[in-house]
Amino acid sequence: MSQKSSFDPLSMETAKKDHGIPFKLEYDPHKKSGGWWIPVLSILLALILCAIFIMLNGMNPITVYTKMLVGAFGSSFGLSETIVKAIPLLLCGLGVAVAYKIAVWNIGAEGQFIFGAIGATAVTIFLPNIPGALYIPLMMLAGIAGGAIWGLFTAIPRTHFQVNELITSLMLNYVALLLLDYLVYGPWRDPQGFNFPGTPEFTPYQMLANIGGTRLHFGLIFAIAAVVILAFFLAKTRWGYELRLLGANPTAAQNAGIKINKHILIVMMISGGLAGIAGAIEVSGVAGRLMYGISPGYGYTAIIVAWLAKLNPWAMIFTSLFIGGLIVGGYSVQTIGLPSSFSSMLQGAILFCLIAGEMLSRYRLKRVK
Repeated sequence: MSQKSSFDPLSMETAKKDHGIPFKLEYDPHKKSGGWWIPVLSILLALILCAIFIMLNGMNPITVYTKMLVGAFGSSFGLSETIVKAIPLLLCGLGVAVAYKIAVWNIGAEGQFIFGAIGATAVTIFLPNIPGALYIPLMMLAGIAGGAIWGLFTAIPRTHFQVNELITSLMLNYVALLLLDYLVYGPWRDPQGFNFPGTPEFTPYQMLANIGGTRLHFGLIFAIAAVVILAFFLAKTRWGYELRLLGANPTAAQNAGIKINKHILIVMMISGGLAGIAGAIEVSGVAGRLMYGISPGYGYTAIIVAWLAKLNPWAMIFTSLFIGGLIVGGYSVQTIGLPSSFSSMLQGAILFCLIAGEMLSRYRLKRVK
């Protein structure tokens, strides 16, 4: 039988009684979270809250949201830019989702993304004379390896020293960011870049090909392939079953002979590797060099992508497009007087409402005998 939490912040006796029987609202941490109505209502509520802010600034919320929608999806250019933003969000979202499946709270996708970008760039720096056809495969592999290693730096303290992964993954984000700054301002800086903090530009062999004359690139293929592979392994293999069992009941999984620490190490390598290849794709498909600020926060935003999709790889295709559309739409509203940071505020409101909805869905009205 599942045990109830000893701490119940909303437990209360209701003033009303049904035929003389009192009720109380009780929090059950083991209760299954709510269905798809929670993400939908979270988005709607966030839109309403942000609409109040828009009206306080003397603007029409319908005009603002229409401008964002048209800017993100109303033209081939806007749609291609939305997909370009969705690619790293999808890969990083897959990465954090596979960790969250077993309740390993990896919030280090930002650092793993950066380290993957560093790994991919290292191939261009240290292997300048290899055949051109080898660059993209080696850069992708280096990105995966870089992110996986950075993920292990979170997993090993958790498995061997019981260090909370929230702390280590968050701190490693800043370590990766400082390492990036050191490289682009120091030994890897382009000597002909007029002091711009970035590496030399990549050659055509080191760049992912574009699709249809837009900035959309073949990194999209890697992202879709990652969805298909991860969805298959989670749903159709013994490994996926063990992950689901670990996430549902770690004690039962351990009693069944499942090695929890081994799974944590493997999952964090996969999680970091997915974020790492996102970084490799970003430098080789969009930026064309490693530079300061290579990530506008993809690793953090991917948390919203994963939770909106309820950790479902297929659903993350749509949630990454949605969040990518918010980012691109944020650029569009600058033409009517709102800053592009309005998009970040809207994303934060969605996450806040989503967390609140997930928490409230675990309460139930219990009859007191």
